[in-house]
Amino acid sequence: MNRYIVISDLRFNDLNVHRADAAKQFAWNALAWRTRLVTTSTLLFTAILAAGLQAAENISVLGNKPRWNILEHYQQTITRGEFAHLINDVYGTHGFAPDLIEIEDDTARILMNRDAQKFFTLRFASGREEQKLVPRLWRSAKSLPRAKRDKLLSGLKIALDPGHLGGSWAKMEERWFQVGDSKPVQEGDLTLRVAQLLATRLRDLGAKVSFVRSVDEPTTSTRPDDFRELARKILIKNGVPQPRADVLEPTDPGKEQTIRWQSEILFYRYSEIRRRAALVNFKLHPDLVICLHFNAEGWGDPTNPTLTDTNHLHLLVNGSFLAEELEFDDERFEMIRRLLSRAYDEELPLADTIALAMARETGLPPYAYPTTNSTTKVGTSGYVYARNLLATRLYRCPVVYCEPYVMNSNDVFARIQAGDYEGTRKINGVERKSIFREYADSVANGLVDYYSNARGGSRSPNPMPQPAPSAK
Repeated sequence: MNRYIVISDLRFNDLNVHRADAAKQFAWNALAWRTRLVTTSTLLFTAILAAGLQAAENISVLGNKPRWNILEHYQQTITRGEFAHLINDVYGTHGFAPDLIEIEDDTARILMNRDAQKFFTLRFASGREEQKLVPRLWRSAKSLPRAKRDKLLSGLKIALDPGHLGGSWAKMEERWFQVGDSKPVQEGDLTLRVAQLLATRLRDLGAKVSFVRSVDEPTTSTRPDDFRELARKILIKNGVPQPRADVLEPTDPGKEQTIRWQSEILFYRYSEIRRRAALVNFKLHPDLVICLHFNAEGWGDPTNPTLTDTNHLHLLVNGSFLAEELEFDDERFEMIRRLLSRAYDEELPLADTIALAMARETGLPPYAYPTTNSTTKVGTSGYVYARNLLATRLYRCPVVYCEPYVMNSNDVFARIQAGDYEGTRKINGVERKSIFREYADSVANGLVDYYSNARGGSRSPNPMPQPAPSAK
């Protein structure tokens, strides 16, 4: 469930613009919101640059100065044809300014800084036989030794990233709603329970499992108050000359223009996700990250939410950068580094395989984005999209980002209220597994399907999913 924002990386971690809030007090529809998101984001970053905040390097919110010299390690590790394919069909599908990346016969010229007119020259390998090894810390499935018969994920290093925070932070994130006197639904708590169950299964299969978040507290040491001055400057430069300090109430239509609102987003989106990326890249060093989330449709007032019969599933991998995003030096650098690491070659077939396993287990149909303004459909399963989210961009290994279950659907809400349990129970007249175990089992089965096949094991992916039993 997304919250309306002014601060944005255009599309920050797990913002799904299709989750348009239906509450009438906001007085705009989904299309207007999508338009407003891109427009205000562009205006915002212009304002940030005008304020002199990281202007010299043209860097996105809380971003790091690009270390372009690192790309020297990728010289002659990719052919021209492969580079052009990844740029045109995966990462730059929405187009970009012609001076950002120029592909010649033997080289690509990549803009480092427009004001200084500095460029990085990437030299292509003349052919596949001449390609040098790609430098990276993660291991592809094919590079792993053959799996043991009783430990199909032996040796694999997997980091589990339960989305959001949960606990006392859930209301701040607006990943919280409650129906009457029922148990509140808090996405961060749901994802953590799935991660705990999934970790047990994966370890039983021989994997080495680590957690990016293992409790309902932030991984970052910063807090919203640390960003109040930055939030104030951003609001002033974005046309709010005297920003209000606090939010009056949850449905306050002017809350986006308050210092509290903006400083909270800087904390729990940007600072938190960037800290998680640091843990993944410099401490955990996994072969892949599984980001666990639950989806939602607009629920309006969180104390009197709208429930729906809609339910669906989709997965995300990194790609589909917007032209506006590629204008930032750090995002352009991160895209090129990720492209050259060939993470996409691993994460797309992995995501496709996990998607089919999840669809088979849950019976959920694929989600269809209402527009192609922010995503590109990829793969063969029908469930996977490329999208530039903060986590999928910053984590320097293959990332599969799972978005199953609409939390405020009637069926999912009932299953969440039932809690976790062994075996099956009758939910809405149908015998069902615990939703947490169904989620964990489906991801684990997808990982087994993929790695068994890629490592030369005997297990093959299961057939296409069949619809789940009707919950009438």
